[in-house]
Amino acid sequence: MTISADQRRARILAEVRRHGSVRVVSLAQDLGLPAVTVRRDVAALADSGAVHRSHGSVSVPERRGASSVGGALGLLVPAVGQYFAEVIAGAREAAAERGVQLVLGISSYEVSADRDQVGKLLKAGVGGLLLAPNRLPSDLPDAQAWIGELPVPAVLVERRPAPDSPAAELDSVSSDHHHGMLTALRYLASLGRRHVALVARHDTWTAHQVRSGYTQGCALLGLTAESVIDGVGPQVDAEAVADQVVRLREHGTNAVVIHNDQDAIQLLPVLRSRGIRVPEDLSVISYDDVFAALGAPPLTAVAPPKKAVGAEAVELLLRRTAGGDAPTPPVRHVQLLPTLTVRDSCGGLAR
Repeated sequence: MTISADQRRARILAEVRRHGSVRVVSLAQDLGLPAVTVRRDVAALADSGAVHRSHGSVSVPERRGASSVGGALGLLVPAVGQYFAEVIAGAREAAAERGVQLVLGISSYEVSADRDQVGKLLKAGVGGLLLAPNRLPSDLPDAQAWIGELPVPAVLVERRPAPDSPAAELDSVSSDHHHGMLTALRYLASLGRRHVALVARHDTWTAHQVRSGYTQGCALLGLTAESVIDGVGPQVDAEAVADQVVRLREHGTNAVVIHNDQDAIQLLPVLRSRGIRVPEDLSVISYDDVFAALGAPPLTAVAPPKKAVGAEAVELLLRRTAGGDAPTPPVRHVQLLPTLTVRDSCGGLAR
């Protein structure tokens, strides 16, 4: 079975960390790989600072704060779309700065796929895991029981576990999407827009957080909350979503928050064809801010700190896996606050 360069190098690092120092020829024999391939991978690892080469041997240099449990960190994400691409970028940059290799595993939005991908990362020799599993559903605890039984330290990424779930005792770092929604709603209220609708997906953890944040935020600010409109997807098209927004507009709705950028950009021309002007008739805020600035008009958007989440997750994991005599750090559940970028789709500054 062919393995990728990242997988080979993760295995090499795992062996080097296990032995402390090992000859390249012995590495090739132990791993069942051609010596020329191992030398090439060792050279790449040495160039990145992950290992030290000397006279045919390879060892791992002492590095303050670096992981002592394994030669690489595994990162599991449900998909490499625009959102998680930024999370991955933040994690990769933070790992590179610390001289640690990152191995990526891509799952799908099926709960069963997570465990399979984690198994493959562990076989590749990773010494710690950054996990963005599928939604962590509190009503399906058995589906995520394996998370509490992992053989290496793990940090949840863009996931916040339920207090009674198997993952509750893991470190986690996520965007505070409730705060993000509250920021959007507060800004709309400052513009006099007090009848705010929400268009949102329903198939991701972030979407569920956005939905509950909308209900909570409307209650806190005294805004009129509407029934949430399902976002554009396999079962719902932009025309159907626009029809629902038009009906709400006829009953006084004067603003809408849309999760995510893709749905918002698809809806703008459809709303325009229905005679709804943005921002004159309807203020629009997108949730994600990956390419909201490319809308027509450019979209005011909530921006979760995606790269910072990835970077902070790496730091949490390295703290957890640090060797030496340092005491075991307490479990941390970190939430980072999204920000709001104001553009033309809201038509003015807050009063």
